[in-house]
Amino acid sequence: MKRQVFCSLLLTGLLATGGMMFAQEPSSGPPDQNAPQAGGGGMGHHRGGMMDPDARLAHMTKRYKLTADQQGQIKPILQDEQQQMQSMRSDTSMSRDDKRSKMMSLHETSNQKIEAVLTDDQKQKFEADQQKMQQHRAEHMQGGQGGAGAPPPQ
Repeated sequence: MKRQVFCSLLLTGLLATGGMMFAQEPSSGPPDQNAPQAGGGGMGHHRGGMMDPDARLAHMTKRYKLTADQQGQIKPILQDEQQQMQSMRSDTSMSRDDKRSKMMSLHETSNQKIEAVLTDDQKQKFEADQQKMQQHRAEHMQGGQGGAGAPPPQ
């Protein structure tokens, strides 16, 4: 049971990264990140392996070659998503499945808002990254559903 809870939290964190975990990230966070985010663990991360909004934006800027205008439009989307995710995590009135469902829906909505800011080329790359993450989650879920054993070799 603990393993399922841990896996669910881990997957939620991975889901919230929006595919950002596939590329290498800076070891000390982006240069403009002077202090850890509230609820964060410093170094651009916090619980569940999810990158904070500044680290996510820095990664997206590098990966998709975002303009300054795009960065200004995307940053509030990422900040809002993080804030809502943190609220959901601390909400003890929701079941784990309800939280997961709402988090997935929130992430999907955030991705749609981000896509609206991207050029066609950026959008193609972003969508490809999302598909890779979805495939990775599906493979991870298959391996994690078997109980206490390790995932099967692939």
